Amino acid sequence: MRFPLTWDAPTARERGPIVATVNSGAHRNAIGAHGGPYVLYRALAVSARALDPLRLPDLHNTAPVVPIGPFPQWSEPGRIVALDPWGHRVAEDFAGEIAEGIDIRPSIAVTRARLTIPEIASAISLGRLRADGHIVRDGCEIATTKIAIEPVWHLPGIAKRFDISERELRRTLFEETSGMYPELVTRPDMPVFLPPAGSTTVYMFGDVTKLGKSETRIALRVHDECNGSDVFGSDICTCRPYLTHGIEGAAAMAQQGGVGIIVYNRKEGRALGEVTKFLVYNARKRQEGGDQAATYFARTECVAGVQDARFQQMMPDVIHWLGIRRVDQHFSMSNMKHDALVASGIDVVERVPIPDDLIPADARVEMEAKKAAGYFAADGALDEASLAGIVGRSVDES
Repeated sequence: MRFPLTWDAPTARERGPIVATVNSGAHRNAIGAHGGPYVLYRALAVSARALDPLRLPDLHNTAPVVPIGPFPQWSEPGRIVALDPWGHRVAEDFAGEIAEGIDIRPSIAVTRARLTIPEIASAISLGRLRADGHIVRDGCEIATTKIAIEPVWHLPGIAKRFDISERELRRTLFEETSGMYPELVTRPDMPVFLPPAGSTTVYMFGDVTKLGKSETRIALRVHDECNGSDVFGSDICTCRPYLTHGIEGAAAMAQQGGVGIIVYNRKEGRALGEVTKFLVYNARKRQEGGDQAATYFARTECVAGVQDARFQQMMPDVIHWLGIRRVDQHFSMSNMKHDALVASGIDVVERVPIPDDLIPADARVEMEAKKAAGYFAADGALDEASLAGIVGRSVDES
């Protein structure tokens, strides 16, 4: 193999490029394909003869708008196993190989944008946030650095983090995808897998060049997708209110000279999917006595067989990728997320709950169910469930 991979190497050159395109031939050293679930749409485009499968992307002028890293965490063993820390620097680090015609593609992109969020205008009018003309513009615009990250799994590292054998992990991935990736069980020399899983988007507010510096204060909200609430405003849960509350806190931290971060993971319906989520909604509302906190989690398990399939053990990788070792404000009431961050070596100084007046009336059942289950730790300390113990049974707000 021309490009063997040394995952925790200190430089991209020493680590080696990840080559996962189907036209790479003998150069291919990873299982799966770029694009996550969108690879199937690429297949349709190829089959419809709208896309040449041999076409190489032109990466001219696609470089990150601001530099991210490298940070020491990129080469600390086991610290990052669910994304390629060098994935945004492909055109820079492997320019020679790309010029040679080898199809090496970025798995991370960094750009700038403005967010327009009505709740920010409300926060300004109520005096909770100020329009400074730089980070928070007039009205409800916020300037942000936006990062898209495709999942890139280092299988030996993933297996170790979940305390299972790599062989068992590969076999289960192979079986549960109906044999979609035979290389999982036939090519143990390929340690990297690009799964057809949802991506992560990071929104950062403030001067991102301050990342990795111990004096930089960090505000963080890790949010798992809830399309109904986040986009369409469904009030059966606290997802959009907590998301906008986190954005407000992240913007305020940036105005104070720190960096605010929103990590948005595509894990709809606790990674069980929207169909399962809506089936559970029906089951909850149609049960005798109506929707109840006492049966809130049981109805999910009855339909899906598990209460939550997100397993936050891989979530901290993006925080390590950003060079962060301390989070000053964590906008989350979830023990599951808190425990995962702390267990990975990140110091969490303060946990910020959602204000009571932001909880929709129809979401009270959800909140009461979580309180009754001991899901929140009001004092910010670890609860009695260890990180290993919560796998497969804990639940989380989005």
